Amino acid sequence: MILKTIAILVVLFIVYILFFKKNREKDIVKKKDIKYEDEMVECPTCGTYISTKESILSNGKYYCSKDCLENK
Repeated sequence: MILKTIAILVVLFIVYILFFKKNREKDIVKKKDIKYEDEMVECPTCGTYISTKESILSNGKYYCSKDCLENK
């Protein structure tokens, strides 16, 4: 009786590993592959952090506004 119970538990554990654990590993890999398109950068004039999408790019530097760009 005890051997049958242990054998059933071992079989269920193997089935769990074969079917469910692989799916979870795939989900984890997918989450790690997510890349963020926007990056926060610091304005060299005032030190404010702004996103690269909303900033003004001039000579390889990102500025938060036209005022900071003119006062560099």
